[in-house]
Amino acid sequence: MEELPGPTVGTLQIFEQEGSKLWMKSHAPVDKHYKALVTGDLEKLKAFTDQYYEDVNVVFEISQNELEWQVKSPAAFGLSGLWTLEYKRVLTNPLCISASHGHTACLRHLLFWRANPNAAPGGRSALHEACEGAYTECAQLLLEHKANPNLLSHDGQAPLHLCTSQNTFGCAKALVSYGAVVNQPSEELQETPLHVAAKHGLYDHIHLYLSCGATVDKKNSLEETALSIACREAKTVKDQESYLQVCKLLLTHGAEVNTLDEEVKSPLHKACRNANHGLVQLLLQRNADVNAIDYNGAYPMSCVLQAAAFKQDLKPHLTVQTLLNHGSQKIWPTAFVKVLKSCASVPEIIEILYNSYPHLPVSEKWLDAIPKEDFQRHLPFYKSFLKQMYTVRHLQHLCRCVIRRKLSNRCHDLIPLLPVPKPLQSYLLLEPEGILL
Repeated sequence: MEELPGPTVGTLQIFEQEGSKLWMKSHAPVDKHYKALVTGDLEKLKAFTDQYYEDVNVVFEISQNELEWQVKSPAAFGLSGLWTLEYKRVLTNPLCISASHGHTACLRHLLFWRANPNAAPGGRSALHEACEGAYTECAQLLLEHKANPNLLSHDGQAPLHLCTSQNTFGCAKALVSYGAVVNQPSEELQETPLHVAAKHGLYDHIHLYLSCGATVDKKNSLEETALSIACREAKTVKDQESYLQVCKLLLTHGAEVNTLDEEVKSPLHKACRNANHGLVQLLLQRNADVNAIDYNGAYPMSCVLQAAAFKQDLKPHLTVQTLLNHGSQKIWPTAFVKVLKSCASVPEIIEILYNSYPHLPVSEKWLDAIPKEDFQRHLPFYKSFLKQMYTVRHLQHLCRCVIRRKLSNRCHDLIPLLPVPKPLQSYLLLEPEGILL
């Protein structure tokens, strides 16, 4: 069987633009010139500039044939397709190359020779490249030489939209100080820099933009605000604290807690989908609607239950418990079997939900819904669950339900004030015990 051909070697050449005066272009050693720019070799770059001084704004064409997998149609085991050679053509210039590699000295030399700071042969200017690479000194230098901080790239993004990591904060500060518009939307998604910063959990960037007049509830093309996006992106344990601080900041600046996107999802829906307990608590403390219904008829409770099996490391039962203590609608009894199917691997959720009813008869169909591996893994709990088919609930549990019904959606703040022992308060707040009584 013949082997697939590997990628061919790329070629590099000067691209002759209409109206250019690069009369010495055919004599310039292009590969060496390009290498000097990429490596930041200032001495060689100076030598090239002295000899080919008119090439300071030259446009490089980097072309390469690359193998790409072209999807054709669905197949039994994934997607079928074939490898094809695709011609890649990238245009750039010395200024963009230097900025993209953070070579400040080379950049300064090129600007001294009057390189155009706003040239964008490949669709992005040197300032775009510097901001994406988090090269603050390069960005500052370009701005000092009249680079446009609001210039849009070929895909409709301003330099501020490319400040997507904490390391780009210096670039963001420089851009704002030189007049970057903090409410400028991108062309396709209509995202402002605030949306971008919220997406990446960048607290300092958000604080900067808000202090410069960013509109906290401006919506993108999907009708999402920065708060909505932050709640959507807070997906992992590692992310939780940074996004929590971002959301606190947005709410402090007046973000609407019950804003809805085009699917009628609220920030609470998205936080619950991510089983982000801290964020759910924050939103509920700011009067988020615990029973909001999205376009598909889902409550926040539905969102966390649908994701629970895939978010076990985030302890999704804490979110379920918090929602119930803030007055969330209970699961309809006939739908409990669906919860068993999807959440059997998280028995704490089954316990919390089951204990939210005065009495919920267990049927054999429910037991059949529990996967055998989950049943065996959590055997003590599911044995106690089995016993519920033949017993009635204890008087203590019935008293708990009466108290909870009386306190309604204020269980979370009134139960801790009751003059009873802490263990009893935990019991009233549906703290799971690992067994049903």
